[in-house]
Amino acid sequence: MVCVAYTPIAIRADEYDQITKELEDTRRLLDMSVSATKTNEQQMNSLNSKVADLRARVQALEQDLAQKSAEIEDGNEVFAQTEKTLSSKMSEHYKRLVARKTSLLPMLLSSRLSSAIDAAVYQQLVVEKDQKHIVRVALQINNLESARATIQQHRAQLEGIKSELARQSDFLSGEVASAKAYQQSLTQKIVELSTRQQAIIAARSAQVSASIGGDELEYDDFNASREYSPPFSPAFAAFSIGAYTHRNGMSQYGAKGRAEAGQSAEQILAHYYPGATLNKSYASPDTISVDGYGMRSFEDEYMKRIYEMPNSFPKEALKAQAVAARTYAIRRGGSICATESCQVYKDQNKGGAWEEAVNETRGWVLEGGPSAQYSSTTGGYLNTSGWDTIDGSGNNFLDNAWERKAKSPWFYKAWYRIAYSNASNSCGRASPWLTQEEFADILNAWLVRSNGSSEQVARIVPTTINECNIGGSGGNPFSMGELAQLADSYGGRFHTIQSVSVQFASNGSAGQVVMETNKGPITISGSDFKQIFNLRAPGYISIRNALFNIEKK
Repeated sequence: MVCVAYTPIAIRADEYDQITKELEDTRRLLDMSVSATKTNEQQMNSLNSKVADLRARVQALEQDLAQKSAEIEDGNEVFAQTEKTLSSKMSEHYKRLVARKTSLLPMLLSSRLSSAIDAAVYQQLVVEKDQKHIVRVALQINNLESARATIQQHRAQLEGIKSELARQSDFLSGEVASAKAYQQSLTQKIVELSTRQQAIIAARSAQVSASIGGDELEYDDFNASREYSPPFSPAFAAFSIGAYTHRNGMSQYGAKGRAEAGQSAEQILAHYYPGATLNKSYASPDTISVDGYGMRSFEDEYMKRIYEMPNSFPKEALKAQAVAARTYAIRRGGSICATESCQVYKDQNKGGAWEEAVNETRGWVLEGGPSAQYSSTTGGYLNTSGWDTIDGSGNNFLDNAWERKAKSPWFYKAWYRIAYSNASNSCGRASPWLTQEEFADILNAWLVRSNGSSEQVARIVPTTINECNIGGSGGNPFSMGELAQLADSYGGRFHTIQSVSVQFASNGSAGQVVMETNKGPITISGSDFKQIFNLRAPGYISIRNALFNIEKK
């Protein structure tokens, strides 16, 4: 009997299914990438890497299939020889059996009847055993044939996958090239922005930081609030969530809210300046040079004449402010300006609770950690410490921000004056609300900005630039009608906006602005929307923070 060593061949169907699933995922990511943006080269490179990985795994599976095909061929040869040998044996056994049947009487008359019977039984058992082996071999051959059919099916599947990968690879190569070209065109458009446009964007994007100031000023402007009802409908307004801020260090209104909730100055400082150590026995310098005022005693004059937080604020907030102001001044290295560009200084003692806070924190200085900057209202998020909310998350931050709890008048405000004072020029506008035509004009500006020539892009400035100057000289703006006609040549103008909403990002910014328009749904990134809004909005209407919302009435 021929013995055959047989190892069942495992067809890794789960691997094929996994590759197919990943291929579908890749296609889905690819489609999402193309529809969402053509400038994300990093995602394209990631997809290319994924395609390369899938191609390598396909190659490994092809090698595995080739090996198993060879095993099938070897097995077929062995089993064919086995079947031939066993067929010969069965033929011989059959002939012997027939011979025994024809000479049965002599066998019965034989004196060695017992031995003859034993031999016949043995021969029968051999035949039965060989027959069983033949059946087993046949089943194994059948299993191999089934495996061969499965391999052929998977080979066809692999060919389809390889074809799809080749298509995706070619498409990705084209998309990356297209994305680079698109990025280059956008970069060129940014370069092409005139000095005039750059000045407008800078002036409207709050490139300076404002603190509260030391005087008890009234900052509320009802017409800039969400409660104001404009005399026309529909109406649209951009509400900045926080304003005039670098979003670093301490929020002054946040400190107020925390102090009102019972937090100490040490707790407030620990949150806003993570990684810093509070040294309560620091040797402060004897003097400091103040621009425009000369040398001043550091603790007894300079520190007591800083006007950065009202005396009406809680004592623990004032103490945290004193430590931040002291630390900031010391880190300036011996000299400092007297304006909001550094810290507001007036050459007379402020007195009251502020002077008490300065005395009670004498020698308290932050060492290490982030910059000792601070600002009035950051919108509930800081670059240096994250979400500034009662639960430390961005969930429902409009209600949970400490600045909201402290009733900051700048927390949620639509800006339409040239400065943050209520008495500053508003370019003749009673409120920040835009008509539908004015809001559609901003979208038309975005369309032309994305597709137009450098000459066309250069004329995207406020229609009111010559009457209400922003950051320098006037300009030659498109009228709303001219811009709408130009937008028609780039796919059609916007004229109706049914709805608008903002999707907030986890990094404390407006991630996307989503609108339903006469041209269907439109999505613009928050940063792009802020730029085009500040470049085109009439008067002094502007978005002051990376975190903002758009409301429609």
